[in-house]
Amino acid sequence: MQAVGLITEYNPLHNGHLYHLQQAKAVTGADCSVVVMSGNWLQRGEPAILDKWTRTQLALAAGVDLVIELPVFYATQPAHLFARGGVELLTALGCQSLVFGAEHPGLDFEQLLTALPKTQAAFKHYNATYATQFNTALQATTGMTLTKANDMLGFCYYLANEQFGRRLQLVPIQRQKADHSESQIVATSQFASGTAIRAAATQQAWSQIKPVVPAATLDQLRTQRLQTWADFWPYLHYQLLTGAIEQTHQYDQMAEGLEYRFKEMAQSATSFTDFMARVKSKRYTYTRLQRVATAALLQLTSAEVQTAQAHNYVRVLGFNPTGQAYLHQIKKQLELPLYTKINKDLRRHGLALDYRAGRIYGLINGQSQDLYRRPIQFLG
Repeated sequence: MQAVGLITEYNPLHNGHLYHLQQAKAVTGADCSVVVMSGNWLQRGEPAILDKWTRTQLALAAGVDLVIELPVFYATQPAHLFARGGVELLTALGCQSLVFGAEHPGLDFEQLLTALPKTQAAFKHYNATYATQFNTALQATTGMTLTKANDMLGFCYYLANEQFGRRLQLVPIQRQKADHSESQIVATSQFASGTAIRAAATQQAWSQIKPVVPAATLDQLRTQRLQTWADFWPYLHYQLLTGAIEQTHQYDQMAEGLEYRFKEMAQSATSFTDFMARVKSKRYTYTRLQRVATAALLQLTSAEVQTAQAHNYVRVLGFNPTGQAYLHQIKKQLELPLYTKINKDLRRHGLALDYRAGRIYGLINGQSQDLYRRPIQFLG
């Protein structure tokens, strides 16, 4: 049985994701689709609008065969680390290929690898994002830059695949929506960005959403509690007001005195949006600041995140009969630990960070996210 891999967030699953999945199977001829999906906290430093179990159910209903969780210590990282975590899991799971959406799939991503400095020590400018640093090197060597988010993420997949021995065939396909940041749903289109769909969902604009998502997604958006940063702001606010600077300094991706700025601006901020506006400067993007805020909320320190990244694992969220058969086929060759549930021992040790992240998410969601939860078995 041959497997194709996809790295996703499904926040929420929409028609563009359906197209991605259908194309992945069509262009590779794979028997099984394996999706590595972020859990309840996402790469842009925000909570998922629907919890990971609901999004797993939607993925399986859409035709995904096997859903694996991307652990929080990779899911909330910059593009190069997000990609590394996902590629490591797909490689360990024996996938033959990784299909990803790009704004410019015709780019020679392999050639772009030559623009990367020979040593990662060259990327030590903490006041610039990885994308900025890479594009500076790319501009100097080729005269090009990667200005679109998915093109940059695509390059990071190639970089990660190189690091893990080029065991995946990488297949870029044309994205059906040009930009994640587009905030409006176009009435005449069957595709919309996740940003636009989430904005419409918070306004309960169901008639706008209906043409651009599967019926099951619309139903979940209408009936589930939708999580946003505003829900978690009181908890973050309390931590920033009461925590010592020495503690705040240890949070993941906190650098160059940013902990002082966080604490100072928390004194007068009235909401998460207001806090972000006060903290924002030319030095840091909103996405970078949201990731730091996520680390602070979840109390993820740099030390424990780096330790966890060296001990990745396969956490199964759901499967259909094809996915179950594929797991049975490859489990003896798995190079990483395989987990199907979190017991009391794992929550204290191996899966402690994901358990912590789930507990915080559950404060708003109201449902246990990890302890004794078993994978969803989808029978169609």
